[in-house]
Amino acid sequence: MAVNVETLEKLERKMTLTLPLDTIQGEVDARLRKLARTVKMDGFRPGKVPMSVVAQRYGYSVQYEVMNDKVGEAFFSAANEAELRVAGQPTITEKDGAPEGQMTFDAVFEVFPEVKIGDLTTAEIERASAQVTDEAIDRTLEILRKQRRSFAQRAQGAGAEDGDRVTVDFAGKIDGEPFEGGKAEDFAFVIAEGQMLPEFETAVRGLKVGESKTFPLAFPADYHGKDVAGKTADFMVTVKKIEAAHLPEVNEQLAKSLGVEGGTVEGLRADIRKNLEREIKFRLNARNKQAVMDALLAKSELDVPKASVQAEVDRMVESARGDLKARGLKDKDIEKFPFPEDAFRPQAERRVRLGLVVAELVKTAKLQATPEQVKAQVEELAASYEKPAEVVRYYYADNRRLADVEAMVIENNVTEHVLGQAKVTDKALGFDELMGQSA
Repeated sequence: MAVNVETLEKLERKMTLTLPLDTIQGEVDARLRKLARTVKMDGFRPGKVPMSVVAQRYGYSVQYEVMNDKVGEAFFSAANEAELRVAGQPTITEKDGAPEGQMTFDAVFEVFPEVKIGDLTTAEIERASAQVTDEAIDRTLEILRKQRRSFAQRAQGAGAEDGDRVTVDFAGKIDGEPFEGGKAEDFAFVIAEGQMLPEFETAVRGLKVGESKTFPLAFPADYHGKDVAGKTADFMVTVKKIEAAHLPEVNEQLAKSLGVEGGTVEGLRADIRKNLEREIKFRLNARNKQAVMDALLAKSELDVPKASVQAEVDRMVESARGDLKARGLKDKDIEKFPFPEDAFRPQAERRVRLGLVVAELVKTAKLQATPEQVKAQVEELAASYEKPAEVVRYYYADNRRLADVEAMVIENNVTEHVLGQAKVTDKALGFDELMGQSA
């Protein structure tokens, strides 16, 4: 087999493959003979179908399979011999004018790039830190109390207030015409919790049972209901029931209901602190890792294989389809959703670029995950569950799950390595700023 490799553009290469016809024909004949031993055809006993009949029926498909197999084998054998790191699948086309007794093919493909990582000591990175405050613990306690609240009907004549659960009938019209979703009876919501648009809540606030109010409501331009987005509707709402919220006291009973060992308020606050510290650590790691990866990309030079980017785009589109299916949408409905590849391409290219850069750094700086690191990461992930030992067994029972943990460890190793070399500025963040909450 003669092999020729030509550089076309950047990462694109072309390889010429020449295969003897007798090699291909010999494999076709062998597969047809094997097929003849088991093939079933009307008028013949199994294994007694003449070769000429088998060849006539299956010859084309068998030859197609053999061609694909043999050319593929020849390509990857030649690529290995030439020490080429092939990115994606080659595009193979048959050439005309091959020498007698031979077939010639052109294989066009991409190779993985050379990755050049610059001087990391000149990289500037902001490293975030944060602490769990008593205020954050108090706020979490309030959330836990709200989750366990009860409602009791307000006294007759009392107006609706923030935090009350109100039951209403409402009907809306746009340009004098009813619209889909604009009418409901016995609809319940809690005021000031963002379930309804602000104008709706403002109209209900202060009303008493039996009272009605008519008001205009302007739907935002980005409202999820496209038929009414950007339009103004006239609503009439009637209050039928008002219930005041009752939050449980912060006491031993609440602590016990939340499964706190010992059932004390101090134990409850300690438990909340531990959970918040775990969440803060997770968010800080994610934020600092992002800063490191941005700096690493900025210091790296490489061409990105188009085939790898396309493969990543395909994975992202398939993942988006899977998310819709997980939400209960049927296949016929999912097909109606547009999945423009260009919308996924920038993120796909970044993922591929970052993957190549990280792989290069891991190799050159020897940042591979050790078994001890993987074990420690698994145990940390399991610590937040009720039965950590079962979670540890869950990870170690599946190599794919363990590989995901290994990838996390490698990213952590890369983060620590880059932070150890770069010019790092530490920045203390408030709890709310880190968690993305409003004060």
